[in-house]
Amino acid sequence: MDHYGVLSLIPAAIVIVTALLTRRTLEPLLLGSIVGYIIVAGKGFFYAWLDAVYTVMMGATTAWVILVCGLFGSLVALLEKSGGAMGFTSITAKAIKSRKAALTGTWILGIIVFIDDYLNALAVGTAMRKITDNYGVPREFLAYVINSTGATVCVLIPFSTWSAFMASQLEASGAAAEGMGTAAYISTIPFILYGWIAVIIVPLFILKVIPVWGPMKKSEKRVLETGQTFPDSTLAISQKQEENQVVYEKTPRAINFIVPMVVLGVVCVVTSDMLVGVIVSLVVCILMYLPQKLMKPTELGDVCVEGFKDMVLVLAIVCAAFFLQQANDALGLTPYVIEKVEPILNPTLLPAISFVVIGLLAFATGSFWGVAAIAFPIIVPLATSMDVNALVACGAVISGAAFGSHSCFYSDAVTLTCASSQIQNSDYARTVLPLLVLPFTLGVIAFLIIGIAL
Repeated sequence: MDHYGVLSLIPAAIVIVTALLTRRTLEPLLLGSIVGYIIVAGKGFFYAWLDAVYTVMMGATTAWVILVCGLFGSLVALLEKSGGAMGFTSITAKAIKSRKAALTGTWILGIIVFIDDYLNALAVGTAMRKITDNYGVPREFLAYVINSTGATVCVLIPFSTWSAFMASQLEASGAAAEGMGTAAYISTIPFILYGWIAVIIVPLFILKVIPVWGPMKKSEKRVLETGQTFPDSTLAISQKQEENQVVYEKTPRAINFIVPMVVLGVVCVVTSDMLVGVIVSLVVCILMYLPQKLMKPTELGDVCVEGFKDMVLVLAIVCAAFFLQQANDALGLTPYVIEKVEPILNPTLLPAISFVVIGLLAFATGSFWGVAAIAFPIIVPLATSMDVNALVACGAVISGAAFGSHSCFYSDAVTLTCASSQIQNSDYARTVLPLLVLPFTLGVIAFLIIGIAL
């Protein structure tokens, strides 16, 4: 395998350390990607880095992400300006009478919106953040609940974008016969142990069966003492919202929120393309709002543009994370780590070590599907040669990818979660990562047990 040895670890380490020290995300990502190309290209690093930037920015995936996230910002702006979001909050507040009910509702909604982790992160936060504010839920804890039912739920349902990708990888790696990827994936679901553990632990935190700790506990204390649900880093957003409090000329109607969101979900399921869903949902908003005279045609356009602009920082972080992925690929980070781990693998430890290595690689690189695509062709033959159940090995790989999506604070999934809960990525890293130690540890133990049992 081609790699730069231990040097390939440096960019990811720089990003993690500088992000935690500075409580910033965009700048550490850019720094990490540049350092990566200094290692790869030496004095010619700048042009090598620019080539990577061009590659990312001209890619179909990047264009798709920019359009989806930007237009979702437009959709959210329309839902709020029309009073639809306020109407939904009002009727939901009548049914929800406690903090536990608000958070449990968030968890259940996250399970229901299983089709795509992007849709999950953006839709659930938009629907529930004002409701949880009413019951003194820190935005950091809201982000934890949302993201713990994002990719982790998507890997447990065989009709999501995650399952479609992983099924294709099962076929490509020989774990499933051609055309049988989905059937094999369904058989793998019981062994995606981290997904089950992560989802089940959420209500235990909500009901305080397991108390929060560390910085999250301080966030809870902040809300109790000051009533401030936003972290200090985004408190200005809260203050701006209060200053620009909309006075609705007409009574806010929940249907102006519910119909576009239902259309969004249905179209995403039917077309398997969130971009199509967002565009159709925007059209539905326009067709609904104009006859009600909620906004003038020109105002509709202005609101859409403002909403798109609100997502610029989110898009910058996602693109910078893609730059870092390019650097990690050039350095051969994933092949290097797997090459070092292979000699110590044995039948008993294979599931647990696969989960840990894939999880940490996904966390460091922010590339969950990419790491899984590299790992499947290596782990599946190893499992076969060691007489280890291939479904268990595949469950470990998928679990590792899900943990990476759940924990990597500069990944696209976490970035969108932070955007919808209106916190910084660094706030997520500081408060949520300590909580994720628990499901990660239980996942390791579960895979050790299953490795011994099988």
